[in-house]
Amino acid sequence: MIEIITEFTGDLSGFLWNNYLTLLILLGTGLYLTLRLGFVQLGGFRHSWVLISGRLSHKTDQGQVSHFQALSTALSATVGTGNIAGVATAISLGGPGALFWMWVTAFLGMATKFAESTLALKFREVHEGGVIAGGPMYTLLHGLKMKRMAALFAVFALIASFGIGNLVQANSVVDGLSYIWPEFKEHGWIMGVVLSVLVGSVILGGIHRIAVVASAIVPVMVFIYVGAALVVLIINAAEIPAALYTIFNLALNPWAAGGAAVGEAIRWGVARGLFSNEAGLGSSPMAHAAARTSEPVREGLVAMMEPFIDTLIICTMTGLVIVLSGAYQTADEGVVGAALTAYAFSLNFGDIGAMVVGVGLTFFAFSTMIAWSYYGDRCTRFLFGHDAVKVYRIVYTLVIIVGAAVPLNLVWNIADITTILMALPNLLALFLLAGLVKRMKQEYFDKI
Repeated sequence: MIEIITEFTGDLSGFLWNNYLTLLILLGTGLYLTLRLGFVQLGGFRHSWVLISGRLSHKTDQGQVSHFQALSTALSATVGTGNIAGVATAISLGGPGALFWMWVTAFLGMATKFAESTLALKFREVHEGGVIAGGPMYTLLHGLKMKRMAALFAVFALIASFGIGNLVQANSVVDGLSYIWPEFKEHGWIMGVVLSVLVGSVILGGIHRIAVVASAIVPVMVFIYVGAALVVLIINAAEIPAALYTIFNLALNPWAAGGAAVGEAIRWGVARGLFSNEAGLGSSPMAHAAARTSEPVREGLVAMMEPFIDTLIICTMTGLVIVLSGAYQTADEGVVGAALTAYAFSLNFGDIGAMVVGVGLTFFAFSTMIAWSYYGDRCTRFLFGHDAVKVYRIVYTLVIIVGAAVPLNLVWNIADITTILMALPNLLALFLLAGLVKRMKQEYFDKI
């Protein structure tokens, strides 16, 4: 029975993520918002960094965390297995041209992130003790009076928190350490217990502790991973022009590689790009809603930097290392996903390269777990009330042990399905409230 369910959910997941209609809806939303908001990702780019620096922050404003802490929490969720395994998968199946379409996805996704996070701040609730509750469910509830649609989003996001945010990440940590110590795979449950304790010690402290840990972990892990990738690029600097030519040629030239390369590059580049930066899914607005600010547009501009950092920087580093090294051509047939990235790094650094990927994947997955726990507890509060949050957090920590110890094909499938389903109500809200976001954006920039 389990095998039948796994096969069915796998087929459904593949259909949802890999068909052009779904990708068109997600990417089309980004294009629509980019045009409607006057290319806010360009006009607001410089101001975004000013906001992240904290120079315009006021401690008297409502909110629980700073702009930087909110961004770090959201990045904790998006910077994960997609940056290592997702990029490699896109290149393996769609060729180097897929990297170009990941860039396109990130650029358009910046407008989507701006809109959904601005709305999250606009319609957030401030509860007793200054506790913030916000996200697409509150945008749907207060902005559009769609109570049932808001509940549907919360249900799907809650399920997704246990899937993509918990079980698959715990399993990825074990896989990451297995790159370094292959025998570790047989004792994954031990790591599950350790992770459960570590994650629990963070998330039981709520958004304050999550934000503090995320703001400490994210910059360090990004610096180490990107730093290692930059060393590879410096070593192979002479090959960069040829690599870029290959990427652009296979992304845009319909006659390249027999004529099928462009279609596959678009399909896999867009799919993996969206999976990596989560633009339009509605997850990160729940973190940004807690930001300390009286100007919703400010946090929208901060959130806009997520796809830039996640995809345009980190995913690009991974992709260039794979293309420059030729790993996608020389690797054995069974070397895919994170293993392909590890192989690409090892071509330049030997065993140390695989260690960088393994340790990086471990930290990326850990940070994703703590961030997605917050998304889940916001949905729990929305659906069941404040008293249910502690129960959710305890259950969340215990489920980690399961994720570290068992195969997760079925869970991956369910996670992929629920992330698409949670995106649909969010995208509806973005289309219907795009005019409001435009007015808010204009009013803000008129003041500064």
